[in-house]
Amino acid sequence: MTDTTIRREKTVPTADTPVPDPDLSLEPDTRSPRRLGSVFVASVTVCALFVAWGAIFTENLNEVTTSSLNWLTASFGWAYLVVTLALLIFLVFLAFSPLGDIRLGADDDRPEFSTVTWFAMILSAVMGIGLVSYGVAEPISHFTSPPHGLADAGTPEAAVRAMQYSYFDWGLHAWAIFAVFGLAIAYSTYRKGRRTLVSQLFRPLLGDRVDGPIGKAIDVLAVFATLFGTTTSLGLGALQVNNGLATLFGIPVSSVSQVLIIAAVTAVFTLSAVTGVSKGIKYLSQGSAGLALALFVFMLVVGPTVFIANLYTESIGLWATDFFRMSLQGTAFGDLQWMQWWTYFMMAWWVSWGAFVGVFLARISRGRTIRGFITGVLVVPTVVFFTWFTVFGGTAIHVDMFEGGTIGAQTAADINSAFFATLDAFPFASITSAIAILLVVMFFVSGADANTYVLAMMTTGGSLHPPRWVLVLWGVLTGVTAVVLMLAGGLSALQNTVIVTSAPFLVIIAGLAVAFWRDLLLDRRQVQARSAALRTAAAKVDAAAAAPAPDAAAGSSATDPRRDEA
Repeated sequence: MTDTTIRREKTVPTADTPVPDPDLSLEPDTRSPRRLGSVFVASVTVCALFVAWGAIFTENLNEVTTSSLNWLTASFGWAYLVVTLALLIFLVFLAFSPLGDIRLGADDDRPEFSTVTWFAMILSAVMGIGLVSYGVAEPISHFTSPPHGLADAGTPEAAVRAMQYSYFDWGLHAWAIFAVFGLAIAYSTYRKGRRTLVSQLFRPLLGDRVDGPIGKAIDVLAVFATLFGTTTSLGLGALQVNNGLATLFGIPVSSVSQVLIIAAVTAVFTLSAVTGVSKGIKYLSQGSAGLALALFVFMLVVGPTVFIANLYTESIGLWATDFFRMSLQGTAFGDLQWMQWWTYFMMAWWVSWGAFVGVFLARISRGRTIRGFITGVLVVPTVVFFTWFTVFGGTAIHVDMFEGGTIGAQTAADINSAFFATLDAFPFASITSAIAILLVVMFFVSGADANTYVLAMMTTGGSLHPPRWVLVLWGVLTGVTAVVLMLAGGLSALQNTVIVTSAPFLVIIAGLAVAFWRDLLLDRRQVQARSAALRTAAAKVDAAAAAPAPDAAAGSSATDPRRDEA
């Protein structure tokens, strides 16, 4: 990840100049810390204990996470739905309010990147493994087993419902989480001059207590959630690569293969993070975006283009019509297992990625207005994800409905085989499967590299140049944790753990939105008070200039001899 640099802007103070927090420099120290604090010690200790627990008592770990998951989702699963919908409503309100004109930085800051480049960077950094892991798997799974019993399996209505719920899981709600984090971090860092830590976002609510135990606990929770979001992606990537290699070369799909894949990729992304090859990661991101586009165009051309267009239109209409119903549809009448496997897992995954994606979005968005940031982050990636899922998922549905395909059956047997089973139904399957494997690996390395950097940064007081050994440590911990979870139960263990570990961080996100809103209001009041003071001072100056000089008038009447004679 490119190092973030906080520049001091040389501006003439005006009524609209941002008001930094007292005693906070607009240029945080970017050097490596001489001494690591309690956040580092607590985070590493907790993660190491978790790894030891999973390695020594594997069955017990699986049993505990499963029972915790059942209790948590049955009791508080609704919170994922309510909080994410509230964040989305908050962002829409903010975009249309006068506060949307505020810039993420000084008032004379302008965006560092063009809008097109900005969109490309967002997509290449955040699209990730999920596009391959779930681009076919989720739609075809919903097609063969429609959510909430809303349609009969394998019917045209089931096809539309499948896309509708895929849109819900990968659309506005996910990007609302990322957008709130990105906005809060950019505003706190570039406009208020604070360190790039999650705890610092709570300064408007907690004051100086963010520098004490409460703030440190918030940062530890952020580290823990980010770690398990990353390990889930690593596990999914390993499963996808293993299935792709099995398709091409007959390599067995087994835990041994998956552990070797995780070990190899962990070595690569850790080396990348340590050496700081920012250009290499930049080219890697650009290359992955190019390969994804090529694969997309290929499927659009050889696939059922007209069917895809019609399915897209109808599914978008149903998604928009049922938006609020889906947003608040819980488990009062059952479907807990389905929600755990899909909606709750997806929401928890997005929550766990919030800190990492937020830091990245903040890094590339300095100088943009709040309104421009919200519009770009919510709308463009959502449209891209909808389109990708329709092209690949819709193609798989068409193959099963009209061509006698068995993609749904293969997915039910092994959900990680869905993407490659779809490619296998079209020409050049070997080539496209190889491209898909390479794409997963590239997403794998670039995403995990950036996550390792963010973990190191958050555990070194927000330092933009963490020590190399800290980067290596977090790279190794990430890989080892992914291996432990894979051995504990594969995909099921990954999903269970990310839901359980992200639950406390959901509360952090809700509080973060409140703190950000308070920050905006306090800043606006200070600006308005300063404007009023300037206007009052100017009015006094104008009044003094317009009034006659009292001393001169008095002096003339007292010394005029003619007035005395009169």
